[in-house]
Amino acid sequence: MIDLRTLREDPDRLRASQRARGADDSVVDTLLDLDERRRSALTSFESLRAEQKSLGKTVSRAQGEEKAALLQRAKELSTQVKTAEVEAEKLAAELEAVLEAVPNLVDEDAPHGGEDDYVVLEEVGEKRVFDFEPKDHLELGELLGAIDMERGAKVSGSRFFFLRGVGARLQLGLLNMAMQQAIEAGFIPMITPVLVKPETMQGTGFHVAHDKEIYHLPEDDLYLVGTSEVSLAGYHADEILDGASLPIRYAGWSSCFRREAGSYGKDTRGIIRVHQFDKVEMFSYCRPEEAREEHQRLLAWEKEMLAKIEVPYRIIDTAAGDLGTSAARKFDCEAWIPTQGRYRELSSTSNCTEFQARRLAVRYRDKDGKPQHLATLNGTLATTRWIVAILENHQQADGSVVVPQALRPYVGLDVLEPVK
Repeated sequence: MIDLRTLREDPDRLRASQRARGADDSVVDTLLDLDERRRSALTSFESLRAEQKSLGKTVSRAQGEEKAALLQRAKELSTQVKTAEVEAEKLAAELEAVLEAVPNLVDEDAPHGGEDDYVVLEEVGEKRVFDFEPKDHLELGELLGAIDMERGAKVSGSRFFFLRGVGARLQLGLLNMAMQQAIEAGFIPMITPVLVKPETMQGTGFHVAHDKEIYHLPEDDLYLVGTSEVSLAGYHADEILDGASLPIRYAGWSSCFRREAGSYGKDTRGIIRVHQFDKVEMFSYCRPEEAREEHQRLLAWEKEMLAKIEVPYRIIDTAAGDLGTSAARKFDCEAWIPTQGRYRELSSTSNCTEFQARRLAVRYRDKDGKPQHLATLNGTLATTRWIVAILENHQQADGSVVVPQALRPYVGLDVLEPVK
């Protein structure tokens, strides 16, 4: 959440951030008012409490009428202390509730605007010119016996699917290649829980009461994650880490679940927008002053993976109005999808600064031994959607698909052939 000290010292920074996101900046005045009233109530409580303690010592030495008067004052103070304590706690709870709803401060270098106001930072690779009519990924997947949407819908409903045969091999190979790259880069591999407590989901920056993307199991009060970022962010909750060990980097492999609320009618064909998929996610804990450099490192590792699947792609700097609650800045990697004639997101990387760490109480000890909040960052190394780009960009006229060179040892095939 937002640092109250930063808010007091520079409230215009949060106002500017809110405006950049297209959000209401009046929340700044609300926060400042609640913070001032809370601190005043706390000061009053502490003053009354101190008087109460001092009076208790005096009463024991007093006698007669003086003692009776002091006892009466002690009774009055007891009531005032309780009232002041309740008021301070009430204002603290109100402040906390408002703070939890305020998104992270936008990085000053992030573009302003909404979803369509991104800035293209880089385009990599040549878009392939086909000498035949290219098939889309679902038609290819069906020819290869790799994707079965019909039975996925029969078993689980719309936007579910089976990966079978070479489709399963392709996904396992892709994610294993991503995990191996992460391990070689020094990441600790993790198989993470996909069900988390509400405080973990909320602490990561998702609003469990309002986010329609999240699957909830009411009987257990657990939430299905849409990314292993959630589990990895909560991994060190309420801990103080050794500053000498930073940065700490994890690579989480998990299934991910999203309701795709509001996407009805969009990307209904194939496996671009589905309810369940698998992903390898990078997650980094580092010192706040190193977060910008770490963000660039995560982006570089994503580009390294994209180079291995040999598809044209571009990097965009996401506009402030399209950032998630936790992100101060986000870069998306989008691959060219030939049959759609457009780029589609394959991965992204976000710098969440100290936002998640404050909510989850994750700190480290600095060189003086003082606990400080750290920064968290995340980035996708591979996910099921990458299969779309691989199939479409590497297809042949007969419906076969050439497996990218780097991926072949993990898939065990050079070419995916149509089933007969």
